[in-house]
Amino acid sequence: MALIELDGIVRSYRLGGEDFQALRGVSLRVEAGEFVAIMGQSGSGKSTLMNILGCLDTPSAGEYRLAGERVSALPAARLAQLRSRLIGFVFQNFNLLPRVSALDNVALPLAYARVPRKERLRRAQEALERVGLAEKLRNTPSQLSGGQQQRVAIARALVTRPQVLFADEPTGNLDSTTSVAVIALLQQLWQAGQTIVMVTHEPDIAAHAARVITLRDGQVLSDVRQQALLIASGAPA
Repeated sequence: MALIELDGIVRSYRLGGEDFQALRGVSLRVEAGEFVAIMGQSGSGKSTLMNILGCLDTPSAGEYRLAGERVSALPAARLAQLRSRLIGFVFQNFNLLPRVSALDNVALPLAYARVPRKERLRRAQEALERVGLAEKLRNTPSQLSGGQQQRVAIARALVTRPQVLFADEPTGNLDSTTSVAVIALLQQLWQAGQTIVMVTHEPDIAAHAARVITLRDGQVLSDVRQQALLIASGAPA
């Protein structure tokens, strides 16, 4: 059974009195342990697809199963539960609380899940150590570089031990050197068994994934498995 299964996914919006289809019958499977890049030009539907995959939106038609659970028609409250249990998110803009330490930023999802404070701080520290920030636990975002902030965001996504990590343009706000370091970290996580689905518009970033799905006009244009361009070692950014 695939971790992610999409069958005939359609997403329509009402714009200016007319229906607009952002996704037009998308079907795909992602197995546990894959590193997938989703590419496409602006308007291709990749952001809409990511929102549906991440249970932030629901399709107008078609069926979505995540870890065997049919999620296409779940109510908002159940979708929120599913997100907290199965999914980790990494965003382009980091979305960190500016006056809160790296440790408390990472622990925040566990607070929402009502994990006891001692346990959530232990797990947050473990996640920060995993992304190479053991010495930055008490730093606030303003005391960290862009690459370090993205590492905190990745640690926050990992702290709930998700089955799949969704990364939406994770290098979009980073320079090329820092981008390489962040992608190196994602590859390390993938090689350790983490399933990763990453949206990017950059072919050189997608080259580091083992599979590239390209969208055009809301449909899958191509779905190619490739030899991922591995980064042997990346210095922490």
